This record gives sequence, C-alpha cells and structure tokens, in this order.
Amino acid sequence: MKTKNAGALFVLTMVLVSGCGQKPAENAPTGQTASSPAVDQAAAGIPQPPDPVTVATLRGKVFFQGSVPPAQEISVLGNPECAVFHPNGKVRSEELLATDGALQNVFVYVKEGLEGRSFPAPTAPLTIENKNCVYVPHVTGAQVDQPVVFLNGDPTLHNVHTYSKNSKSWNLGLPIQGMKQTKKFEAPEVMVSLKCDVHPWMKGYIGVLPHPYFSVTGTEGRFEIKDLPPGDYVIEVWHEKLGVQSQKIKIEPQETKEIEFKFGA
Repeated sequence: MKTKNAGALFVLTMVLVSGCGQKPAENAPTGQTASSPAVDQAAAGIPQPPDPVTVATLRGKVFFQGSVPPAQEISVLGNPECAVFHPNGKVRSEELLATDGALQNVFVYVKEGLEGRSFPAPTAPLTIENKNCVYVPHVTGAQVDQPVVFLNGDPTLHNVHTYSKNSKSWNLGLPIQGMKQTKKFEAPEVMVSLKCDVHPWMKGYIGVLPHPYFSVTGTEGRFEIKDLPPGDYVIEVWHEKLGVQSQKIKIEPQETKEIEFKFGA
C-alpha cells in the first residue's frame, strides 16, 4: 500500500510541476501568440498616419542645363475637329518644356523609405481631361485605388488607351462632350502612359503610387511634397525624354528641406 501511495503521489507532483510556469497569452486565440498592436496593424495593412507634430516639407527645383531645343510643333490640319482649337493648325509637343533653365512636367516622388507604412487612398478623384485635343494635365500622379476620372471636354470623339504593366490596361471610348469614365489602378507603377488612338499626338503620363508623397514640376520647375514623416529617403525624378535621377536624403522633424536636380540635353 505504501508503494502504491508513493507512486500516485509522485505522478500528481509531476503534473503540478509541469503546469507551473506556463502562462497562456492573454486574449490570444488558441494556437496564436500575442503581439503588439503596431505589428498587428502593419500586418493587416491598417493605415498609420504620420505624427502631425513631426511632419516635414520637401521642396526643390529641377533644372535643364544647356540650350533648350525649340518645342516640336505637330500639324493637326488633317483633323479639322482639332484644328479649330489651334489657329496655326499645330499643337506644341509637351515632350520637353523648359523656360529659363526650369524643367516642366517632371514627376517627383518618394521611391524608398516608406516601406512598412500604409496610406489610405483618397476618395476625391483625380481628373484627366481631353481638352483642345491634348491631355490636361500632361503628367500627373495618383494613389493606388484612387478614383481617376477621364473626361472628354471636346465636342468630338476621343478615347483613352492606357498602357500599364502592373494594372489592367483600358481602352475607353469617350464619344460625347462631357462624357466621363472612372477607373482605379490596382498596383503602383511609374509611369503609366496614356494615348488617344483617334488623335495619335495626344499622349500623357500618370505615376501610380501606394502613398501620397509625389509632385509634378510646373513652368518654374519647382515641386513641393508636404506632410512627409521624418526619415531617410530616396527621392526620384522622372522625365519622359530625359530619363530618371535619384538622391538620398535625410529629413528631420518639422524641417523644410530644399534639394535640386539637374538634367542636360
């Protein structure tokens, strides 16, 4: 009897000892371990807005060095529906526009440094208009899943043919003035090209990004990217004829930082 009691006591002791020190994760489902809320949000793709107290501004200018070749002029006399908008019967190409050394239509964006962050797509649409038989704007940008409205502002047939590698390409007919079609790009891509098959000189470009940190230079060659979280970044600039350039930068909390890019013929 003593042997049996001793054996039972030993088994009970081992069960109690093996159960000590094992503390289940609080609020964790069976088979899972607890993790921090920040990790969970990042894994789920939940947007984590930047701290408005620390955000910074990136400004700059893109230069064209050397003599600027005259802008190419494309005859539209064979298309009277478009020639009516252009008294000399020609449309100025927007392939290379520079004034006093300032380069226009350069797409500027954060290429690296925002990995692991998620940003909600704007609900406000971006509009690209067929106006006077050209795309307005010629170069622009949008976020992934942001509504993009393609609008026909002319009293003639246009179409918008997109050429994309990462998203579905479309060929949208816009036969009536005021007609519009709304689409969304599902993946980042720099750049997506646009073309009108009816009027082959009509070309445009749109940069699609997973974040809102991009800009396009105007006639003065300047750009501005606001509300950028402090950190280390690669900033890239794209031009349809001159190619791309990039810079590594560090931007501090609340800083307004100025940078420059220079292209040559």
